[in-house]
Amino acid sequence: MKINRVNITPINPYRNNQMKVEQAKENLQIKTDKIEISSEAKQLSETSPITIERNEKVQSLKAQIESGTYKVDPEKLAQSLLNYYKK
Repeated sequence: MKINRVNITPINPYRNNQMKVEQAKENLQIKTDKIEISSEAKQLSETSPITIERNEKVQSLKAQIESGTYKVDPEKLAQSLLNYYKK
């Protein structure tokens, strides 16, 4: 009587375990996030001359208000309001 090996594959449990560990390491390396910032975005994030000028004006107005020297021109304010609501 002859016994044939049917559906028995040679298995080395140590090798399989090592392969699983290696695959887990590869999966961890693959799942990293990456970000790339374009040169246009970098340029937009830099401080522009307009922003610097605006900040200086705001600081100047704050200083005038705190010292009590800021005066509102009523004619200029009224004209600005009219122009805004005429749009």
